[in-house]
Amino acid sequence: MKNICFSVMILLGLGSALTAKNGSGPKTEWLPMSVTAQRLEERVVLDGRLDERTWQKQAISGFTQNDPDDGKPASERTEVWLAYDDEAIYVAARMLDSEPDKIISLLARRDDFVEADYFIFYIDPYDDKRSGFKFAINPSGSLADWSMYNDEWEDLSWDGNWQGRVGRDDRGWTAEMMIPFDQLRFKRQAGGEYAWGVNFRRHIKRKNEIATFSWKPKTESGFVSRFARLEGIRGIEPKRLVEFSPYGVSKANFLRPEAGNPFRSGEETTASGGLDLKLGLSNSLTLDLSLNPDFGQVEVDPAVINLSAAESYYSEKRPLFLEGAHIFQFGVGGASDRIGADWGDPEFFYSRRIGRAPQGSAEGGGYADIPEWSTILGAAKLSGRVGNGWSVGLLNALTEREYARVDEHGLRLRQQVEPFSNYSVLRAQKEFGEGRQGLGFIATSVLRDFNGDALAETIPGKAFSLGVDGWTFLDRERVWALTGWLGLTSVRGTHESIAVLQQAYPHYLQRPDADYVQFNPEATALNGWAGRFTLNKQKGNLLFNAALGFISPGFDSRDMGFQWGGDVVNGHIMVGYRSYEKWWTIKNWNVLLFSQRNYNFGGDLIGEQRLIAITNVTFTNFWEFYFQMSHNPDRWNQTQTRGGPLMRQQNYNWFDWSVSSDGSRPLVLSFGGFHLLSDWGRTTQQGFVTLRWKPRANLSLSMTPSYERLRDSSQWVTRIDDPLMTSTFGVRYIFADLDQKTLACSIRLNWIFSPQISLQAYIQPFIAVGAYKGFKEFARPRTYDFNVFGAGASTISHAHGGYSVDPGDGGAPFILDDPNFNYKSLRGTVVLRWEYRLGSTLYLVWTQNRADFENPGDLALGRDLGAMLRAPGDNIIMLKATYRFKI
Repeated sequence: MKNICFSVMILLGLGSALTAKNGSGPKTEWLPMSVTAQRLEERVVLDGRLDERTWQKQAISGFTQNDPDDGKPASERTEVWLAYDDEAIYVAARMLDSEPDKIISLLARRDDFVEADYFIFYIDPYDDKRSGFKFAINPSGSLADWSMYNDEWEDLSWDGNWQGRVGRDDRGWTAEMMIPFDQLRFKRQAGGEYAWGVNFRRHIKRKNEIATFSWKPKTESGFVSRFARLEGIRGIEPKRLVEFSPYGVSKANFLRPEAGNPFRSGEETTASGGLDLKLGLSNSLTLDLSLNPDFGQVEVDPAVINLSAAESYYSEKRPLFLEGAHIFQFGVGGASDRIGADWGDPEFFYSRRIGRAPQGSAEGGGYADIPEWSTILGAAKLSGRVGNGWSVGLLNALTEREYARVDEHGLRLRQQVEPFSNYSVLRAQKEFGEGRQGLGFIATSVLRDFNGDALAETIPGKAFSLGVDGWTFLDRERVWALTGWLGLTSVRGTHESIAVLQQAYPHYLQRPDADYVQFNPEATALNGWAGRFTLNKQKGNLLFNAALGFISPGFDSRDMGFQWGGDVVNGHIMVGYRSYEKWWTIKNWNVLLFSQRNYNFGGDLIGEQRLIAITNVTFTNFWEFYFQMSHNPDRWNQTQTRGGPLMRQQNYNWFDWSVSSDGSRPLVLSFGGFHLLSDWGRTTQQGFVTLRWKPRANLSLSMTPSYERLRDSSQWVTRIDDPLMTSTFGVRYIFADLDQKTLACSIRLNWIFSPQISLQAYIQPFIAVGAYKGFKEFARPRTYDFNVFGAGASTISHAHGGYSVDPGDGGAPFILDDPNFNYKSLRGTVVLRWEYRLGSTLYLVWTQNRADFENPGDLALGRDLGAMLRAPGDNIIMLKATYRFKI
């Protein structure tokens, strides 16, 4: 019996050893790995066939699943080879597949990562274990690339010039990549031998499977730091990149004519040209120079209606500022998670300030033609690494002085609406101890030349900012990360322009009941400070995040950056739990619980004071469910009166949710909603549906119709000075009940003829209707009390296209403009793109914009849709060609 038991134990031990050796059991921890690249002894013909002798040698294999079963061996075998010559690194891969007819192969435009099978190659040529590059190819031969930073984050805006080819057979599919060394930044090594980090990943879309060579558990942090070590590369030299791309553009504008307006005769044509230069100043430092850039191929911004005091935020879409944008990110390094909780980090650099819409307006009663954007004369960007590991980014741009053309009864005038401006930003950061600590700074400046114009009385002439950020891991295993930043701003100008700034959002230094701020009409500068510190737990199933942030009343980064608010001290604590263990029909899930509060610098409880619960669930059929609910107790609102006294905001609750189907299917469905409920007159009901249809490998269509209805019993209208209104400090703050309905639909079409030729279309019909009633004035500070016009001794009646109001308390009568609106818009862009040679592209672009404003305050869907479609539109047709020269 003992012998039998002993024999069984031996067999079990051998079985366990064989299981571990063959990789059939799940992994539980990351183990360091290494691979070797071979120097080529033959020329590689990039055709995806893998018939070179180099690709017949022993392959790199042994991939492990990230999804759907984290830690288990990949369901299909993948074989990879690495080789190099003096000019490039080559990657070959065979993706074996037991069902090759089920491989999902979708054509995609360059850098569009679609729902298809993929092979991905990662490389860290600096070997800093924090940054690198990512190159992806799918079975159709479509390519995408990214730069990587902060160990785990990706930047799709980076564009490398490299090549890839694929093949298909009855065993699966194959891929070959050739990545020139001049696209990779790396240091020359003494002795000529290099050690880099690499990784490989495969997506099998029909199984929703992701498998990685150098694998780590999902509950662990880090990615680049877990790469395998690449050995065997020797005898190469870093390559200096020199390439320039001249462009020419021809544009025809067909504008809807306006009777009597000499600036809208109907047609105008223009032609221009420019140059983009990319120059490697060293093996790790690159200069990008753009002269007279044109962005006519960029998709139009969506239509919005913004009735708040805050500015609308639009994402950057211009290639010049998109590429390498992560270099200028500030205050976000170290921690893997960023959690806001009613906090928006002020941006020190918001690239859409460069080339912004003119800030001035034309005076007089005649017709005016104001440029839509400020002309960018030129921009230069220096990026890379210098000294002992410092990452640097320096950008400088010049924008033209812009004038409005004004016609007053045949007399032509020019009025300055935007000064000549210089924008600069410098960002530097250094990491220590393989990314365990980091320290950096950012500095920005805006200098404007008004040339003696009165525009200097409304726009500040100078703006500066300086910030310092950093992080440190608090333990050896990098479980706890502490990150933080501090910043200063200084805006300078005439006392008239600084007075305007002090009284505008988000400052409101004239608030009559705030004794900790003071409006100074003689000031010629506005200074402020801000910062935030965050503690984040990076690993494990248990989650934790806490933060404390503050923005002083005088802080203003908006000349070069973007700012969501001010005069706030914000703090939150979040605890949560996540699980990647399958249970019943659930694949993975998490639950997060928040508590968050805001105070102003006077100690008043303001903004969102929330208790929040969030859950995300992914099911085994790859459907996903998200739900969030929030309870918001009573607090004060310091911006509702636009510079007046505090208003009480009573408690309310809201929740939002969404459901999405398996993204690998030809038809993908998502739907959800947002619902805000209160017992004091404010409600929001919002819903959306998204349909993505992929009828063919080269064709996809998506539609996102949405509807929102907002009811608000305290919508801002205007302010009326009246010294008799002593309860609110000599000003009548006018509000109304608003009933707003918004319908929109975003429609996108992608028709890919080949990886080099594509047609993309974006169309957005948009209708927003607002009806105002129940006009009233704020009765007294720190309440939610109003004096309703038409009640008691007060009266209100229609007059002069608006309303005539007698407050009934002895105050002077006044007129209110009718604030009702019915905004109907149809805008879209169609882009035909042909990359006729590597890095050289031809664009044919059609942009249209229609708008109608009839029937304010009244929504009739059929009538309004018809009016939107019948509205005369502005059409722009553009032809743009670029040609890349590489030296």
